[in-house]
Formats: sequence, C-alpha cells, structure tokens
Amino acid sequence: MKKYNIVVNGNTYEVEVEEMGGAVSAAPVAKAAPAPKAAPAPKAAPVAAPAAGEQAVTAPMPGTVLDVKVNVGDTVSNGDVLLILEAMKMENEIMAPADGKIVSINAANGASVNSGDVLIVIG
Repeated sequence: MKKYNIVVNGNTYEVEVEEMGGAVSAAPVAKAAPAPKAAPAPKAAPVAAPAAGEQAVTAPMPGTVLDVKVNVGDTVSNGDVLLILEAMKMENEIMAPADGKIVSINAANGASVNSGDVLIVIG
C-alpha cells in the first residue's frame, strides 16, 4: 500500500493505493508534449456580502436557473418560492428562509450557478 495526500477544491484527503501484483513492462514510455495552457476564464463579478439584517439565499447545488419568481422590492414570507433551479434534470424550488423584502437578485433565467453562489438577498 502506498499513501498519498490529494487536494481537491482546497480539501486535503489521505488516500491509500494498493499495488497490484504482476509483471511491469520495462518498455520506455514516450512523454507527451505538454498541452498549451488555455487562457483563464473570466471570473464573474464578485457579489457583495449581505449587509447587517440581510440574509443571502444561496444555491444548494450546481444547476441552471429556470425561472426567477420574484422582483427586487417584492415582499416575501418564509416558504415563498423565490426561483426554480434545475439540477440533474430535476426542478427544485428555492424558497425564502425568512420574511422580508427582496433587496437584490443575483441570478437570471438561464444562468448556470455553483453550489454556494448567492442567488437572492432578502432584507
């Protein structure tokens, strides 16, 4: 068994890999030329953290925003549907976690979002 530390998305994991028995080929392996590096993708503008008294509604999983059901300035109650998020071919209703007024909407119809992205801010 060989032990390796692997870092995935900033988290370090210790893994053990078992060596399988058998003959190892002594033939030299040609190294492939390194692939040219692609230009880094432009990052989306950072979303400001909610101010005191405001609550951010974040994406629970990666997906695509199908429909935003509210507008800035709307008053919502706890449990009201704010938007529909499609993930793994399922439509998920993202609901208001508390009563309040919609301060900002950070996702548009058709937008791809990652887990933890701020979708809506309620004040």
